[in-house]
Amino acid sequence: MKNQLRKEISFFGALSTVMGTVIGAGVFFKAAAVVAHTQSAGLTVLVWLLAGFLTICGGLTVAELATAIPETGGPIRYIERIYGKLPSFLLGWAQSIIYFPANIAALSIIFATQLINLFHLSEGILFPLSIVTAASITGINLLGTKAATTVQSFTLSIKLIPIALIIIVGLLTPGEVAVSFTPFSSGQGGSLAAGVSAALLATLFAYDGWLGVGNIAGEMKHPEKDLPKAIIFGLSFVTVVYVLINFVVLKTLPIDSIAGNLNSASEAAMVIFGNFGGKLVTIGILISVYGALNGYTMTGLRVPYAMALENELPFSKAFTKMTKRTNAPYVAACVQLGIACIMMFFGTFDLLTDMLVFVMWFFSLLLFYGVLLLRKREPNLTRPYKVPLYPIIPLIAMLGGGFILIMTMVTAPLLALVGIGITCVGIPVFYYQKGKSE
Repeated sequence: MKNQLRKEISFFGALSTVMGTVIGAGVFFKAAAVVAHTQSAGLTVLVWLLAGFLTICGGLTVAELATAIPETGGPIRYIERIYGKLPSFLLGWAQSIIYFPANIAALSIIFATQLINLFHLSEGILFPLSIVTAASITGINLLGTKAATTVQSFTLSIKLIPIALIIIVGLLTPGEVAVSFTPFSSGQGGSLAAGVSAALLATLFAYDGWLGVGNIAGEMKHPEKDLPKAIIFGLSFVTVVYVLINFVVLKTLPIDSIAGNLNSASEAAMVIFGNFGGKLVTIGILISVYGALNGYTMTGLRVPYAMALENELPFSKAFTKMTKRTNAPYVAACVQLGIACIMMFFGTFDLLTDMLVFVMWFFSLLLFYGVLLLRKREPNLTRPYKVPLYPIIPLIAMLGGGFILIMTMVTAPLLALVGIGITCVGIPVFYYQKGKSE
């Protein structure tokens, strides 16, 4: 067959892809929110382990859809095949209006926060500096795919350095704080369930990227054997890395200094490496954040562009306009930047990341249930890979995701309502565009 992907990816290639897709800078800034919700070292470590386990179950489940429906577009195409056009449109809508702009806004805020902390600048420039950060990345992407991928390649090679340094040197350095894993309870004064669910929601931002780990299945030599191993070992490695980073921060700074402090990783680096070494590690973290920001910008502007090509959005013709020299969808890029800037004005790093995780996990639940539906509806569908321990793994993913979503609606109803509301605005848009097309 023509245009068929070559099956060239080995187990180790798949393993490195899984780890490279998921591991990132989110872990450095989510310690603040997790510790604020748990107020204990034991519960903090448990939550990071739980999030890793939930991510592994989710990755193993969605990978079955990736192999059974090997189409460009990933989750949007899986949902369309299982549930129809409206739910798949709503995922594309949520990605265009919430997921990618919120990621860009949140990472721009964190980049500006770290820059202000590193160079002792005025807190008053946080908002303008965040906008400049996001605009600079959008500008790079408008220079074309080559410029964007060059930035991505450079930052990818740098992002593991601060992670490795903090873990290796941090574990070998005597601790400043005695870490006690008991009492094993939330110190918020609230319920244990509320503390754990809020902390889980926070950690899942650091694991973001797991949804795409199954997309390589079509290019693997032995997906049925190697893909589950790559997902289990790859995401387990990421989980261990995240737990160790948090342990190093917990043994370097007091709990009160970590809770709610977005600079806690940088401050821990200063304690471990000294002033100069700490600043170098912080610069490494900044480069890692900039790379993540570039990745979301590069991927994000292509979602509304692809939807506009199918006339699914209002002003679709405008969204398909490209720059003459570099062939970049500049209207889509500018709209994405505009939404991100509005989000920066109204939201904080934690608020934005919690909202995007909440909305995306709603669609993740649809995907988990979709595996069960498709097994019943299309038993003869070719599945190069099947979820191990079916239906236990999908059910665990569904229960975990359901717990997070329900508890978020109970403990943070406004955040949940805003996320659901913005997503539901897509329903009249869908029918309006459908009516126009007919």
